[in-house]
Amino acid sequence: MSKEKKGSNFLVQGSILAIASIVSRIIGLIYRVPMQHIIGDIGNDYYSTAFEVYNIMLLISSYSLPTAVSKYVSECRARGDYKLIHKVFRTAMVLSLGSGTLAACIIFFGAPYITTALKTPLAIYALLVLAPALIILSAMGVLRGLFQGIGTMMPTAFSQILEQVVNAVVSVGAAYFLFQRGVKVGGVLGNVEEYSSAFGAAGGTMGTTSGAFVGFVFMLFIFLIYRPKLNKLKRKQRYSQDESYLSMAKILIMTIVPVLLSTTIYNISGILDQFLFKNVATMQHYDSSQIGVWWGVFTGKYKILINVPLAIASAMAASTVPTLTGAFAAKDYKLARKKTYQVTKFVMVISIPCVVGIGVLASPIMQLLFGDGSKLTEHMLIAGCISVAFYSLSTLSNGILQGINRLGEPVKNAVIALVLHVIFLLALMFGLKLHIYAVVYANAFYAFVMCVLNARSIRRYLKYRQEVLRTFIIPSIASVIMGGAVFLVYYGMMKVLPINAVWTLVSIVVGVLVYGISLLLLKGLTKEEILAFPKGALLLRIAVKMHLIRD
Repeated sequence: MSKEKKGSNFLVQGSILAIASIVSRIIGLIYRVPMQHIIGDIGNDYYSTAFEVYNIMLLISSYSLPTAVSKYVSECRARGDYKLIHKVFRTAMVLSLGSGTLAACIIFFGAPYITTALKTPLAIYALLVLAPALIILSAMGVLRGLFQGIGTMMPTAFSQILEQVVNAVVSVGAAYFLFQRGVKVGGVLGNVEEYSSAFGAAGGTMGTTSGAFVGFVFMLFIFLIYRPKLNKLKRKQRYSQDESYLSMAKILIMTIVPVLLSTTIYNISGILDQFLFKNVATMQHYDSSQIGVWWGVFTGKYKILINVPLAIASAMAASTVPTLTGAFAAKDYKLARKKTYQVTKFVMVISIPCVVGIGVLASPIMQLLFGDGSKLTEHMLIAGCISVAFYSLSTLSNGILQGINRLGEPVKNAVIALVLHVIFLLALMFGLKLHIYAVVYANAFYAFVMCVLNARSIRRYLKYRQEVLRTFIIPSIASVIMGGAVFLVYYGMMKVLPINAVWTLVSIVVGVLVYGISLLLLKGLTKEEILAFPKGALLLRIAVKMHLIRD
């Protein structure tokens, strides 16, 4: 395969995973709507508390293993060493199952102490339900890393969608059933609202564990189908690098540790925010139920919506790591810089209009999804929409640094950003009394600092500086044009016929079309860049026929 095809293929593979991730996030967004109505904002508080703890343990136990496995497998595949791939897989599986089991035990036995420290003791039920998922996902992560290192994102993509579908069905059903059970328990204990919400939240987390199990079974099935082909390649191989299981375990651990530290520090801000916010808000004499509602809205509505477009950056980062590793293994630095440009351009072209779209349609979207027309949710989205672009770029740049084997840089940058984030958050809460808005602004600030620090590291080690006009300025101008069109369509039609759902969806469609046309008219994309996108040839033909780009 030529370098040009390889350069395009990694975008296609990343796009496959991005599409699957977006579909998964949309499914997650859809099922959270009925679940929100079942468990309420207080239930969302319990649900999100359990998930913050679970996510940290998942990151520590097994989240970084797929990255390490994909890097190692990609290097072995570049050398044609399929025997070593077998050893890598077995070693990683043992490490992952061990760490996943340990994390599950910590959550299961430590749940009472953890939830009490976070000022949300009734989140214990939801947290206990999540413990088995850590063991299941640790094994599934190694399988996903194997296929990503081989160069295909299809198994990971399909398993993600299947996992989320099962998650959605079980979460809503179990939340409803256990909520009713909680009403009875709460009636006996004299606290119906909190116990029903806590039991309902536990039902919601039950979907996560069920979805993880089904996703693992699917990945195992695909692995068993692919295994004969891998064995055939192994038998044809005459020479293999002599590595013991112990030495490979050491290499994997040395690869995992910096990625683990970076990812953990990068994501620990969520649980740290909750700890600081709830304790400081309590010190400032806000009512405990009001604090719970604020945090429930932030995690159950604001973050759910903001995280949907971030799926693109996460998927492209996962695709970029093995691709850049292969380019670096071949010492093809020119190709590495080209791929860095392509993937950064791709992510920004998507994330920048999301910022404007979410900001302009903040209230209509919240009304459509959650039936929530309050100023609180509207202002939270408007204040925090810029974080979509910052988090997308910082997530991607983390993956780029990992791909060029500068694993320590994201760790160092994340530590600096986290310290500044905490100072900024406390200053906003104590100095300006911004309560939950302080968390929104501090999150955006954290991601911005990560962008700046990661860009500096990439410039230093890859000798690369991102092109600005076509990557940032033109997409921003096109997004502003799009935002104006969306505003006029939605608010204009609402005065004629006030049906929020219809005009919100129509405005989104109009926004996509206006943005695409504006981007091409402003020469924000070249023919080569369009062709590198999924279905690029079809998109290019349409653009040429509409005279948006010259043939």
